Amino acid sequence: MQKSTAIANSNIAIIKYWGKRDERLILPTNNSISFTMDEQLSTTTTVEFDSALKQDEAILDGKIADEKEYERVSNFLNVVRARAKIKLFAKVVSNNTFPKAAGLASSASGFAALAAAASKAVGLDYSMKDISILARLGSGSATRSVYGGAVEWQKGSASDGNDSYAVQLSPASNWKHLRNIIAIVDAEKKKVSSRAGMAETVKTSKRFSSRLEAVGKRLEIVRSAIKDNNFESMADIIMEDSDDMHACMADTIPPIVYMDETSNKIKKAVRALNESEKIAAYTFDAGPNANIYTTNPNEVKSMLKEINGIKKIIECKIGEGIRFSEKHLFY
Repeated sequence: MQKSTAIANSNIAIIKYWGKRDERLILPTNNSISFTMDEQLSTTTTVEFDSALKQDEAILDGKIADEKEYERVSNFLNVVRARAKIKLFAKVVSNNTFPKAAGLASSASGFAALAAAASKAVGLDYSMKDISILARLGSGSATRSVYGGAVEWQKGSASDGNDSYAVQLSPASNWKHLRNIIAIVDAEKKKVSSRAGMAETVKTSKRFSSRLEAVGKRLEIVRSAIKDNNFESMADIIMEDSDDMHACMADTIPPIVYMDETSNKIKKAVRALNESEKIAAYTFDAGPNANIYTTNPNEVKSMLKEINGIKKIIECKIGEGIRFSEKHLFY
């Protein structure tokens, strides 16, 4: 078996995925749209299947994977083994350029890179569509990190999930004017995982059904804006969808609150910034950290520097999809 290394970038959704219609196959309740980030938010993963191994080995960011991490990786490798019709165990070494489980979509880049590297390592001749379907089985949002630029994950309707995968709406080259200014409020691991949180929201939130009704209209507006390469026409919709998702989280029993006082200050500041000209749109994933898409990064960064509680500011460009490398993480 050959050694394979893949690199994938995180993606930050502008129309959110929050809720599954099938937990096992990770099939979403609605389509979602994201932009893929640049290499500042990336995961590099090397995989090798080896007959000498007695069990899978996983090293994440220089540390042996904990029990939960190991189980997710090994279960995912079981899918790859079944598809390749092999029984060999694998060594996986993976490095992130940013904190895990802090609401910056590390599982998206992580499982996209793992899907690409593992499938190539066992000799599966997979297309990007195939990798997108495979990555989804590790993390729903990973299906979008396969591609660069603006990407839509189609929820599909088939019970086996074979029509639930991502498609590129617009390449990164069309968005050279757009930036994501990330305000790191808390880089620590979140107390409630996205997977656990969305399951509870689907079960208990009374607002959730109305969210699903509204998402379809938002998707249409954003698709049209992306086609026209027009960020300003989707800025309000991006913020509306983020607010709606977090309202559903707060309506969950017990309530799930990822955002804090600083997060809310950022929201208010972005709204104030847009009063004269629409230049920015905030969106928050499952964490307190803000992602602010903007066509005027300097003004947004100046605004953020005036807010207490922000620990770090990162300026991301719109990035590319999966790529393979001959520079392996182990030999």
